[in-house]
Amino acid sequence: MRELLDTLCQRVASGREVIHCEVVETRGSTPQKPGSVMLVFADGSQAGTLGGGCTEAEVRRQALLLFGTTSPKLFTFTLDDNYGWDDGLICGGRMTFLAQPVQEGPVLSYFRTLSELVTSGAGGTEVIVIDDAKAGMPGGSRILFDANRRLLTSIGTKEISSSIEGEVAEVSSRPRPHTAMGLSYVPILPRCRLLIVGAGHVGQAVAELASRVDFDVWVLDDRGMYASQERFPMASRIWVDDIGQALRSFMPDGNTYVLIMTRGHSKDEEALLHLAGKPARYIGLIGSRRKIKLIFEDLEKEGISPQSLDRVYAPLGFDIGSQTVPEIALSIVSFLVGHRNRGADAFPPEPIR
Repeated sequence: MRELLDTLCQRVASGREVIHCEVVETRGSTPQKPGSVMLVFADGSQAGTLGGGCTEAEVRRQALLLFGTTSPKLFTFTLDDNYGWDDGLICGGRMTFLAQPVQEGPVLSYFRTLSELVTSGAGGTEVIVIDDAKAGMPGGSRILFDANRRLLTSIGTKEISSSIEGEVAEVSSRPRPHTAMGLSYVPILPRCRLLIVGAGHVGQAVAELASRVDFDVWVLDDRGMYASQERFPMASRIWVDDIGQALRSFMPDGNTYVLIMTRGHSKDEEALLHLAGKPARYIGLIGSRRKIKLIFEDLEKEGISPQSLDRVYAPLGFDIGSQTVPEIALSIVSFLVGHRNRGADAFPPEPIR
């Protein structure tokens, strides 16, 4: 999303019109969900996807007809024999799309504000009018709220009912998109930070994959030759410091994930000593069950409570029979995505003791 919004703003600012196409409502089984975006350019090319198949091709065709116009257009398709995948797979759901011509002026200003909100990682909510009769506002109007449910900006309407703000959910609870009274509420979820303690080969592979699924990657190691910009170009912070000293003062929040994967047993234990009991959303420790059990026993002797250790995820990831570093990274990051999207209740820690 960040890259697509950057592309949109840069192209329009340089005088090239772009059509912003977004999934704004779905029913049943669909290949993409609300919030998915595709940009269509005047030469017929695109960036992003709305799920592929005939629906995406038709939205692109309709979007090309909007160049030179200013009004947004809504499309609804039922994914049946006419609008399935190119290979014949039928989902059986319904999708509504909004195509918005973006030119210099108020519309570009709106998308710049949206881009700043997404880039900040704080989260927010976009409210889109999909039924003008029910909503009492023009179809295709967009209203943007920040993470504190404060109105930031809007296009298409200036009459905004106070009932809309009451329907906007707290994004910290990671709500799902929903519709009410002709309005689609599309949450922009806060970006979760992932602190990787240990810049070895597994940490590098995890960082690369995690950044692609929108984690804000931080890396900590006491070796500058490993924790470097060259090895971690995707990281927003590279932290070279004594591990114990750095983590002693580090205070994670409810959107912070931490993976402990240093080069040795003692470093892992030192890292967990300073992290256990802190309010991170997730703390994970790499290693065998035997190693983890020994670390837990040592930390209990150091005064770490059993309840704090019970919150630690160890061993890491899903058991997919990983044999290689990329497979290990895949097992770890897929678990993190599941935990982020579905919560700790769906993916509780596995008892070790």
